[in-house]
Amino acid sequence: MNTALGRPETSDAEVLGLLRRGAREQAFARVLEGYEQKVFRLCCALLGERTQAEDAAQESLLRVWHALERYDGRAGLSSWIYAITRNRCLSALAHRRTFDSLDAPEWGEHSLEPAADEVLPNASDGRVQQLRDLVELLPERQRQVLRLYYFEDRSVSEVALMLGCPEGTVKTGLFRARAALAALLERRGLADPSYWQEMTS
Repeated sequence: MNTALGRPETSDAEVLGLLRRGAREQAFARVLEGYEQKVFRLCCALLGERTQAEDAAQESLLRVWHALERYDGRAGLSSWIYAITRNRCLSALAHRRTFDSLDAPEWGEHSLEPAADEVLPNASDGRVQQLRDLVELLPERQRQVLRLYYFEDRSVSEVALMLGCPEGTVKTGLFRARAALAALLERRGLADPSYWQEMTS
């Protein structure tokens, strides 16, 4: 599988080989070629805000650079990079989270009603943007899996790798997220398939 922008796949063995030869800068260059866009897209999915995602992606890649000499290949390169990225995003989320319960189940059922001051999207903004805005009304973990699977066009296995969870958990999350989104659409009178036809025409 090719990476974004048609770049060749960055292999664990190639990066390890460069590191063992002391070519840290070359190894990091290969990491950037293979993962810079993927790290940014994961940050977008986890944080849901472009400016924060850009900052988190830069900080994540900086942490990869500092830790690269300690990478020993015991974990897959992608798993290692995504773990660093997730940890950075979780720190960013913790800073902006105020009233969310830390004990809430990640994939559990949550209230689907938006807060009183949430403004629903206007149809004139376009169907795609409207759907994205409706997704933002869902619980955090459901938003993340929908962004990666649908908006970033990742497979279930890729989403599992990026989020650091089993594929079955991703499938469960997608099922619950789709059900939650369908309920939102129904309550807003937007469940008619013909309303969304312009997105696929």
